[in-house]
Amino acid sequence: MPLDKLLVVLFRPKYAENVGSVARAMLNMGAAQLVLVDPQGYEMDRALPLATVHARHILEGARIVSTLAEALAGTSLVVGTTARTGGWRKGLLTPAKAAPEVLTRLHEGGSVAIVFGPEDRGLTNEETSLCDQLAMIPASPQCTSLNLSQAVLILLYECYQLALTRPFEPKGPPTERDASFEERQALFASMQEALTAIDFLKDQNAEYWMLPVRRFFSRFRLRRNEFNLLMGICRQVRGVAARAQRAAINDLPGSIDFSEK
Repeated sequence: MPLDKLLVVLFRPKYAENVGSVARAMLNMGAAQLVLVDPQGYEMDRALPLATVHARHILEGARIVSTLAEALAGTSLVVGTTARTGGWRKGLLTPAKAAPEVLTRLHEGGSVAIVFGPEDRGLTNEETSLCDQLAMIPASPQCTSLNLSQAVLILLYECYQLALTRPFEPKGPPTERDASFEERQALFASMQEALTAIDFLKDQNAEYWMLPVRRFFSRFRLRRNEFNLLMGICRQVRGVAARAQRAAINDLPGSIDFSEK
């Protein structure tokens, strides 16, 4: 199936019945990998009637993890969903615009996650910061929020329909793999340290001001060799900043030079 390696990630879902409906929607569109992150009071017995007997295997095979980072481990692309706009939530994709990138990564053998937030509030800025792209389903201004399973169905429908018109053609392995989710997060942490060291970012609320940097890098595919290059640059920047700080301290009146002679 074209969507075999697509992960549907539900972050802190509140109602087991919605999880069951999501499983049914996944079965309709050929997706089978469900991940629940810290579900609230989840009981499979409440989810099963909505999943129906046909999607029971999706619920039984669902992974339950405690953190979003754990759910996204090993993925090459993360698409978050949101009903809110403005602030740092810019460059939002429609489901139809997100589907081609999802299918491209899947056809290349990568693992893709589509993340859906809690029914009452959706994903926060902290959670969307872990996503490479954000998708929004256009809806009437009178009611922009959708039922969780409806949102899942719409995203998966676009991916499935595109898969029908873009059949999978096996290709040789890429010359260089994509940087994994863990590697991208390590790079962002290293960049934050480097940018803070040169006072581009301030210590206070540095993670918030890193959001546009993260969004910039999400606009293109980061390969493993590029990850290594950027990590090396970050190390050099931190080293230069540390030496400059030591030199400034040594230049202070009455300071002692502890450098090697």
